[in-house]
Amino acid sequence: MSQSYGNYYLPEPSHWPIVGSLGLFCTLLGAINWLHDQVLGPYLFGVGLLIIFIMMYGWFRVVVKENLAGLYSRHVDHSFRWGMVWFIFSEVCFFGAFFGALYYLRTYGVTWLDGTYPDSSAHLTHLMLWPDFKGLWPLINNPDNSQFMPPKDVMDTWGIPALNTLILLTSGATLTWAHWGLQKNSRWQLVVGLFLTVALGATFLGFQAYEYGSAYAHHGLTLNSGIYGTTFFMLTGFHGLHVTIGTIMLIVMLIRSIKGHFSTHNHFAFEATAWYWHFVDVVWLILFIFVYWL
Repeated sequence: MSQSYGNYYLPEPSHWPIVGSLGLFCTLLGAINWLHDQVLGPYLFGVGLLIIFIMMYGWFRVVVKENLAGLYSRHVDHSFRWGMVWFIFSEVCFFGAFFGALYYLRTYGVTWLDGTYPDSSAHLTHLMLWPDFKGLWPLINNPDNSQFMPPKDVMDTWGIPALNTLILLTSGATLTWAHWGLQKNSRWQLVVGLFLTVALGATFLGFQAYEYGSAYAHHGLTLNSGIYGTTFFMLTGFHGLHVTIGTIMLIVMLIRSIKGHFSTHNHFAFEATAWYWHFVDVVWLILFIFVYWL
């Protein structure tokens, strides 16, 4: 059971970490089997997501109850803050790996195949294997179009992507405005700011879903259309997943704000959500530049 020693609070042992690990295992295993057209793939993937949702709901419910009971000390608050810092750092590494892969493909992989890489063996590879290949990025003409059907054209930069950039930047401003309201104990400013941020996040996701439909229907851009398609959907898709998670977090913060759970000196859950949302904003700016623009 949970115990309190003076100013230090020791939570009771929790089963939620192992539940979360099981959910992640099922989700990843299901995704792998789904990509290989196995029948159980999508079902296992769905079960994994359901387990993760149950874990998040149950675990955060416990944490909220402990916080409202006044059990947390500054030591626990310090622990939560460092935990969130390391979580966001792991997300930086996650996206850094994908951006690194994109850089490698554009700088080394494509130039090796078209013979422009400054190495004699690269020139020989181009002449012997892909003499007609020209490595222009975004890559809409693959080295072997019989293996990967190329897209018809590239995605627009200054249409939906630019609009989504404006939406996310505006959402960062409304969230900061909500934070100012919390700091000066203005409930209406906090609630309105969070509501606007949630609405902007949902609008971003709606536009991205529309863009994906356009990519498949009009641009011929899919996960099977070569390296341009795979990098595009991996980067934008995982970012969209993070926006979805962030929007859910903001909805929870909105509900808690309406219930009056936060005060000027006790609102780390709101701060952690704000850190995460601003991180998502920064990732999108980098993604917009290097995936859509350059």
